[in-house]
Amino acid sequence: MSYSKDAVWDAASTAPAKEADVDTRRAQARRAVIAASIGNALEWFDMIAYGTFALIIAKLYFPAASESASLLLALASFGVSFLMRPLGAIVLGTYADRAGRKAALTISIFLMMIGTLIIVLVPTYAQIGIAASVIILIARLIQGFSAGGEFGSATAFLIEYAPDRRAYYSSWQVASQGAAILLAALFGAVLNASLTQAQLESWGWRVPFIFGLLIAPVGYYIRRHMDETPEFSAATASESPLSDMFAGQKMRLLVTVGFVALGSVGNYLALYMPTYSIRQLGLPPTIGFLATLVTGVIMTVGSPFIGSLADRIGPARIMTVAAILTAVLCYPLFYLLVTHPTVVVLMFVQVVLGLLATFYFAPMPALMSAIFPVQVRTTGLSLGYNIAVTIFGGFAPFILTWLIATTDSKLSPSYYLFAIAIMAIVSLTTARREFQQR
Repeated sequence: MSYSKDAVWDAASTAPAKEADVDTRRAQARRAVIAASIGNALEWFDMIAYGTFALIIAKLYFPAASESASLLLALASFGVSFLMRPLGAIVLGTYADRAGRKAALTISIFLMMIGTLIIVLVPTYAQIGIAASVIILIARLIQGFSAGGEFGSATAFLIEYAPDRRAYYSSWQVASQGAAILLAALFGAVLNASLTQAQLESWGWRVPFIFGLLIAPVGYYIRRHMDETPEFSAATASESPLSDMFAGQKMRLLVTVGFVALGSVGNYLALYMPTYSIRQLGLPPTIGFLATLVTGVIMTVGSPFIGSLADRIGPARIMTVAAILTAVLCYPLFYLLVTHPTVVVLMFVQVVLGLLATFYFAPMPALMSAIFPVQVRTTGLSLGYNIAVTIFGGFAPFILTWLIATTDSKLSPSYYLFAIAIMAIVSLTTARREFQQR
């Protein structure tokens, strides 16, 4: 199947609603924001909670000869789950383009609940041996598969309900991720401040996952009772969206992977900062979590405002400026942090990195959606997002830990961030020139 009309970003013309229906569609869009965001937030909350408590999980489930080896095993299990994301993107993404966004979103949140339940209940290595490590890995693989279809389906769901201001509505995907970072950091800070190490290792680390398990049924109920998006219902569904996407949209997919990489790395760098500040800078655990909390606040509050700005001047333009600033500032920021490892400096660095990440990430769902036609939109969104997340983001904590150990340089995170920022600038330039995105 071919699509004669390129998808070009235009906040007004991309909305299919008539003027008389705008108020109704906006009310539907607000409900869609809740339905899409609660599952997206749950996905990110569980994932960030795992990264936040990586040091404890490493000790309880991946004991090794040294603390560094144990941490690497825990972070590798975090990263391995991302290998399931492309598979989830293919299965759930194509299902969403054939059966509808609602059906795929309902399946993805159900799978999230299963993975979280396993993590809540699994005994430790000391209790059941290597089986504990295997069960944790299985839970992470289930969550990875679920997450593979979550972002693409939820983003298409938001975009196709929006009567106008598509960057604004889709930016709530990013705001919900910020809220997840904020909540996970709060749990980390409060639990570390109020519990002893023995209590944390005994039961405290499970508390965030229990919280996630309690809110998951709410998201499942909301998604089950939403209608399918008007734009998908009005379109002729593709019988083989994966084949159609690869037949005519390969360049769009490659460009998407290139610019999504920076948004992914920026987020996972925020997740990695508690481990970095504790192990490399010698700062108290609570301070590391508070620094991540700052990123969560910036992303949650700032994303809708940046989405509104992107509706006026174009997502690609904002993202290009943010990528250039990231490339220029990443080394000076980490140099300042390494040479002056204080609480004030850490907070300053987190604020700057959080602002850059939010300015880049908030408009990104709208740009991605504009690149792909509706018939293959979820497949393209899911694959583009999850290939980038798997290769560049999911293993970022592992890569950064390995780079620091190999190079013996605490500045290694800045080298990685710089390389990814350059790739993103090239991809965004291509999107603007070849696909008329602005």
